Amino acid sequence: MQWSDEGIIISTRRHGESSVIVELLTKEHGRHAGMVRGGRGKRHRPVLLLGNRVLADWKARLSEHLGMYALEPVELRAALIMEDSLRLLALQSVCALTRFIAEREPHPYLFEATELLIAALVSKSEPWQSMLVIWELGLLGELGYGLDLSNCASTGTVNDLIYVSPRSGRAVSALAGEPYKDKLLGLPPFLISENRCPGEVSAKDVCAGLKLTRYFLEKNMPEAGDEPLPRYRYIFEERFVSAL
Repeated sequence: MQWSDEGIIISTRRHGESSVIVELLTKEHGRHAGMVRGGRGKRHRPVLLLGNRVLADWKARLSEHLGMYALEPVELRAALIMEDSLRLLALQSVCALTRFIAEREPHPYLFEATELLIAALVSKSEPWQSMLVIWELGLLGELGYGLDLSNCASTGTVNDLIYVSPRSGRAVSALAGEPYKDKLLGLPPFLISENRCPGEVSAKDVCAGLKLTRYFLEKNMPEAGDEPLPRYRYIFEERFVSAL
């Protein structure tokens, strides 16, 4: 078995004395792991960092085997993100959350969205904070837990949508939600379908978006351990909120 594909490094772990097991989010083969012999050596070290884009050649005797990777760097972006602790936490959170998708299941939309987000993290001009929330919303959709923010769950109206029902994941208008507002989640305007754009978004709205996506990620993504989500996700949100 053999294939070649573009991939983003989302995790690494040591294997034996000198090898590394690398997990990639690939364009056509989904989340896929493989071993890099000598991965702990000087030549591979700058390549095998989270967020770097690589060209991967994977080989195995049988398709179900772990297999071997030969990786060539395409974009070494990790070093540029490491200069900023908040951006680094965002990258670590994204890579950890990506591992919720099933292994070897193609998610081309998620691959492209992750590429755009990492490019924004590298750029000092892109609105990466709001893009991160939109990315998490897209991740929920890719996993089959998408939110319906197109109209009010109660009245069907498309106007004045400011809440989300924690039970149904559907939008709720200001009027319909007023009696239950203490039990509803906030819906920041930049997440409404016709407005969905990572342009100028206030930090307050980003916080509301992070709270919204966190709720549904926790609800739908059970994780082994004390916390349902990767710890980087919690640390990122905590740091972002505390910086306001």
